[in-house]
Amino acid sequence: MLLGTTVLLLLLGGAGQASAHAALRGADPADGAVLKAAPRSITLTFTESVGLIDDTFRVFDPGNGRVETGEAQHVDGRSDTARVTLPAKLGTGTFTVAWRVVSADSHPIAGAFTFSVGAPSATLATVPSGPVEDPAVAGLHKLGRYLAYGAAALLIGTAAFVALCRPPDVRPLRGLLVAGWWTFTASTVLLLLLRAPYETGAGPAQALDPSGLARTLTGRPGIALATRLLLLAAAAALLLRQRGRVRPTRATAVTGTALAVGLALTWAAAEHASAGIQVPAAMASSVLHLLAMAVWLGGLTALLTLLRHGTLPAAVAARFSRLATLSVTVLAVTGVYQAWRGLGTLDALTETTYGRTLLAKLAAVGLLLLAGAWSRQWTGRLVRTGTDTREIDVAVTETNEEEAEMPENQLVVKAAAVVGVSAKEGVAVRTPADAPAPRVEDRSADGPPLTPAEHAHRRALRRSVLAEVVVSVVVLGLTTVLTGTLPGRAQAEAATSGQAVGLPVASVTTVPFDMSSAGAPGARGTVQITLDPGRVGENSVQAVVYGPDGGFATVPELRLSFGLPGQDIGPLDAKITDRGGYWAADAVNLPLPGTWEMSVTVRASEIDQVTETKTVRITR
Repeated sequence: MLLGTTVLLLLLGGAGQASAHAALRGADPADGAVLKAAPRSITLTFTESVGLIDDTFRVFDPGNGRVETGEAQHVDGRSDTARVTLPAKLGTGTFTVAWRVVSADSHPIAGAFTFSVGAPSATLATVPSGPVEDPAVAGLHKLGRYLAYGAAALLIGTAAFVALCRPPDVRPLRGLLVAGWWTFTASTVLLLLLRAPYETGAGPAQALDPSGLARTLTGRPGIALATRLLLLAAAAALLLRQRGRVRPTRATAVTGTALAVGLALTWAAAEHASAGIQVPAAMASSVLHLLAMAVWLGGLTALLTLLRHGTLPAAVAARFSRLATLSVTVLAVTGVYQAWRGLGTLDALTETTYGRTLLAKLAAVGLLLLAGAWSRQWTGRLVRTGTDTREIDVAVTETNEEEAEMPENQLVVKAAAVVGVSAKEGVAVRTPADAPAPRVEDRSADGPPLTPAEHAHRRALRRSVLAEVVVSVVVLGLTTVLTGTLPGRAQAEAATSGQAVGLPVASVTTVPFDMSSAGAPGARGTVQITLDPGRVGENSVQAVVYGPDGGFATVPELRLSFGLPGQDIGPLDAKITDRGGYWAADAVNLPLPGTWEMSVTVRASEIDQVTETKTVRITR
């Protein structure tokens, strides 16, 4: 229960924040710019390639009316840009631009900014202050990605275990292969259906919209998911063909390897590896990393399954120990490269969410390595006992390709007819004809009864492998979070450009006030306060007063101050002034991040005034 709760927190925590590889590098017109003449277009430049959707740009005039624009396009074929044309007679005042694109690594990103023509003005336009994605869709999407990772490890890892570690009894592993295939397929279908609402920010109900699905199948993430389904169909045919055989033939092994590489490519082609620097090397590294992870973690599950069924010869455990060592080596090499590519600098390890998540994953992998060393210790002791390595040489090691094609019952008969002497080790082996039928927990793959020492070694190995499997679940959860987090390198590029990443660029707060009990006329309404950009440092402030009917209202005086009680800062007077229909201040310095208290004082007459307080979040 605790493990399941931990995984859910890893998956769903932070679902309300934008997570992507691309970040906004610059905008023309720039955020907050005041232009003498109306621009003919709006151009955005990003740190990486982006995809455009139907509502990539939404432009609103000062009265919150939607401005008719052209179709969003890339500039001169550059995939890291987005441009939209504006009407010739745009008008004057402050305009709000809300944008939304899909990063090349499949994650949506969004933001908003303002520019003014002629002079700044009061504006009724507001942009959502919530998450980029619908929370329910974002949570389901994260869950689908996690299940896909786990199912890939189960399917690919178990198949690799059967082919490379050659267990004599594969019947207990068939359930793992079937469960892995069905979970992999179901999670892929879920991700495919959720793709459209995930990109547009719509709710789960839009997942069944045929038009959204059709649009999904024209984009790179949708094509990758559809390709994954085709590869899974081919994998199902291969599993059905292999049913009833003890070991895969060479042709089956080659086909299975090609399918595994293809499945790994469906991730590399649609996520972080497909965008940024050194894309070919990054995609190759991503494929190797995912396959090594699958072989290691999926093999652990297969190993634990055979241990629980009492059908694990020591020789099989020894083969997997060598395979796991190779997998860990590949993971280490590719992981170092991917960390360098994603972080850019060592400081990003502690100063970015990506870096901190990576450190958490490294800590979990360290625990996994300790558990693996424990397992290798008990595997070595089990091999040194030598009791159950003998039957492997009769039933498996001497099996050639023709025997691998035989049904299990024929192969057992053939093994039973073999002379009871191991050609490899030269020791006597009991055949089914002269050996008693020990209980499952007292035998090794229908071989001789286990000694007390072997019993102890197997129990210890089962505990250590179980520990590895438990930690691997957490590692997969952290991997899922990491693939959906803005890499440190992209975050640094966005910070250098001075553009905010995600929505909103400006903080918009509505403060209601009511002095009607004092008898003052028109003493009830709201104050809309825009704090731009809503981050540490200098911010511009605009405040608009609305009456009870939603129309503009005028008041004799409006005061605004900020305080950070936890740090004993403030109140800081914003010194806003009447700009003719709205109140504003060009520079309000908020020196620290945190939850600030914003106090608004509205005076309706010489004696009637009210002060209301709202909190506002200031980020770095």
